[in-house]
Amino acid sequence: MRYKVSIQKTEEGYSICVPGLPGCWSQGQTEEESLENIKDAIQEYLKTVDELNKDKESRYVEVGDNA
Repeated sequence: MRYKVSIQKTEEGYSICVPGLPGCWSQGQTEEESLENIKDAIQEYLKTVDELNKDKESRYVEVGDNA
């Protein structure tokens, strides 16, 4: 899967968030480190969403690629 991320240079390094996943963010001292860290954050975010919704009825829908 691919997610669009927003990267911002800070005094401490780089802050990075995923606009499509509210509250999913990370940071790193370098841009490369922050991009690696956000991968872990996305995986943990998605695991948490699955856990919170495990007893709820759900469906999958196919969406066309907008890239």
